[in-house]
Amino acid sequence: MIETAAAELAVASQGVVPLEMTQTEVYQAVQADQLLNLSFWVNIALAGLSILLFVFLGRNVDDPRSQLIFVATLMVPLVSISSYTGLATGLTISFLEMPPGHALAGEEVLTMWGRYLTWGLSTPMILLALGLLAGSNMTKIFTAIVTDIGMCVTGLAAAMTTSSHALRWFWYFISCAFFAVVVYILLVEWSADAEAAGTAEIFNTLKVLTVVLWLAYPIVWGLGAEGIAVLNPAITSWAYSGLDIVAKYIFAFLLLRWVADNESTVAGMASGLGSASGSGVAPADD
Repeated sequence: MIETAAAELAVASQGVVPLEMTQTEVYQAVQADQLLNLSFWVNIALAGLSILLFVFLGRNVDDPRSQLIFVATLMVPLVSISSYTGLATGLTISFLEMPPGHALAGEEVLTMWGRYLTWGLSTPMILLALGLLAGSNMTKIFTAIVTDIGMCVTGLAAAMTTSSHALRWFWYFISCAFFAVVVYILLVEWSADAEAAGTAEIFNTLKVLTVVLWLAYPIVWGLGAEGIAVLNPAITSWAYSGLDIVAKYIFAFLLLRWVADNESTVAGMASGLGSASGSGVAPADD
């Protein structure tokens, strides 16, 4: 027994943890890695402050479309504070054995699958807010959100697949294909809609910020323990956390401050999503 316990302790100290760990043991492993643990709690604190700030910014907004942008954007830190708490407590973290062919083949590697829950619930809200800001129609907004969810779900599949190294990368490239559709909508479709809606200046700023930062996520995945394992889990977590801070909280602040200051511009857009700019359909005569 003593030899087994000593062996497990030695393995854990090298970042390799037995698969049969309980949630309490996973939590203790996270607590023991201060760099990893801090990457979660910094985001929890910033998400909490962002919630208070965004509620304050929207206190006097009366236009329904502007209010919907605020509600959608406010969901981003609300989802994040919940998801990061799940990561910090070990609830949404697992240790998975990497398949043959992986750089860490045969080792149990920390997998933060809870991040995909964050992205799967928060990024659609970001796209909803951007689509509303651009004055786009329901079809384009729905397409962007559905493909974004597809990107997050297939990214989760890539992270959780342990049967085959090749299949992990196959899921990864499917996720990237979904992402390419989202980028096209942002750069082409919604850019044209924003020009017609009169929100192009702020939309173009947020569009570039979103595309550049979102492109960094699959790069971090590829370099992290889930990919070729150049980055260890703690550094990978900080890379994701840093991206989240800018892509979510700073992005949201820029968006909501502009909406609060330009509520009349947003209110001047078509009231119905289906009849917003870019629909290409003129109303029929009575």
